[in-house]
Amino acid sequence: MPGERLQKILARAGVASRRAAETLIRAGRVTVNGRVVGELGTKADPSVDDVRLDGERVRAQRFRYLLLHKPIGVVTTLDDPERRATVRDFLPKGFDRVYPVGRLDYHSSGLLLLTNDGELAARLLHPRYRIPRTYRVKILGRLSPEGLGRLRRGVKLDDGMTGPAEIDVERRLEGKTWLRITIREGKRREIRRMCEALGYRVDRLTRIRFGPIELGRLPAGQWRPLEAPEVEALRAAVGTRHSELSRPAAS
Repeated sequence: MPGERLQKILARAGVASRRAAETLIRAGRVTVNGRVVGELGTKADPSVDDVRLDGERVRAQRFRYLLLHKPIGVVTTLDDPERRATVRDFLPKGFDRVYPVGRLDYHSSGLLLLTNDGELAARLLHPRYRIPRTYRVKILGRLSPEGLGRLRRGVKLDDGMTGPAEIDVERRLEGKTWLRITIREGKRREIRRMCEALGYRVDRLTRIRFGPIELGRLPAGQWRPLEAPEVEALRAAVGTRHSELSRPAAS
């Protein structure tokens, strides 16, 4: 069958990331022209074939790309069983579903990208592309030269060594140190665990850059659409082709 792989079609339609789409296909939830398809190599042409997920037609949609300044005390999900505030609460009512690109933990703030472009999101998070993330971090205590060297070289955690980090000391104050840290991995709570492994507690952590995108002066809790050159810069960072860009609708 000519066309594109089903998981790519689902990702382009904003249904799910490619990896999540593979799970949907294996579960028998995807049909092509009325036939259940469970093989990952299956291809289809969305302009000709009737591709459905759980009986609903999968249609191409215009991609949306947002930058949100996630506040502290907000969960990086669209729904939360504990009824805590989520990133959805900061988007306009009735907004098309967009999904966070990676996570910021509950006690961290800063730049969070959201999109319905599943292919781009998957690549931005894939270790192969080593997309840099930059954070401003306040730790309690004065960071020693030895500790700074260890952070730069990598720290052994329970799930393995971290990669080398780029670290600048911004300010040393009594009882605390401000750092600017850039990492290229996506380990769970990586920076907090790196500092804790050396005996330093992180008091504040804000992501200020993701790849070529900067947080700038966007206030906490506010969002804005990415401009076309910013989206193209993200795509260039992971080697994807141009995709249709849509600005978000007003609330």
